[in-house]
Amino acid sequence: MSDAVAAIDCGSNSTRLLIVDGEGRALQRDMRITRLSQGVDASGTLTSEAMERTFAVLAQYREDCDGFDVTNGLLVATSAVRDATNRSTFLSRANEVVGFEAKVLTGDEEAAFSYAGATSDLDVSTTPTVIVDVGGGSTELALEVHGALKSYSMQLGCVRVSERALGRGVVTPEGDRAARAMIEAELDRAFTAVPDFVHVAGNVRLIGLAGTVATLAQLDAGLTVYDRDVVHHRLLTREVVQDWRDRLAKETPEERLAHPGMVVGREDVLTAGLYVLDAVMERLGVGELLSSESDILDGIVSSLREP
Repeated sequence: MSDAVAAIDCGSNSTRLLIVDGEGRALQRDMRITRLSQGVDASGTLTSEAMERTFAVLAQYREDCDGFDVTNGLLVATSAVRDATNRSTFLSRANEVVGFEAKVLTGDEEAAFSYAGATSDLDVSTTPTVIVDVGGGSTELALEVHGALKSYSMQLGCVRVSERALGRGVVTPEGDRAARAMIEAELDRAFTAVPDFVHVAGNVRLIGLAGTVATLAQLDAGLTVYDRDVVHHRLLTREVVQDWRDRLAKETPEERLAHPGMVVGREDVLTAGLYVLDAVMERLGVGELLSSESDILDGIVSSLREP
């Protein structure tokens, strides 16, 4: 029997796979834009079209798992499914397609897996480490304090902020104001709920993960072809975040696609993700962040490999 294990993340904007061998070495990583959260913020339900897009990718991932004789795996669903009234329908079918457990993570569970994955290959630091995971429907903040993880899942994500406030095309003054107000209100809730975020502000090692940060790193590097070694642990300043936010805000989604590094399927929502990222950096008083391609998937496979 193979020692390989697999983790699948059904996020709000993308569906992703990681397969590792018995030594923890990555055998395959894959990401597909599926936009599972399409319309969820307004309707409270997953659309049949969005689910079918995702199930088609999951069927391919099952074939990929078969290629490595994977029998042990975990599929997790996050914000979009967490918010949907028909989540049980999605999970039941997802379980049938992939052949292993499919579950919805709470915001705290999502943050814990993400923190474990993002910090797994970092040097130990005396500076407090905060992770920011900007997803499609939610953004997780997490900080370890005296061995205990403190986290908060904000109702902010690149898709949710786009749908509710910013819009998908050229940003209008009204959209800008609405997005900033929405983001600040959620940050207020997070920093009230977890005072430790306030206490460490100004003295933080910030690690950014997920699609918004990865795409920003690719844009910053001008990559026409994804290169994990370039994106992973790339240092991104707040000026870079603001520059790309402001540049993309003036463009249509079609114009944004012309930039080397732009990922197809993110051109209409990346701007909103950068609004969230900049606001988090401002609130934490940091001028730079480290991009991490190790994330929730790495945290999950690590847990699956534990005896």
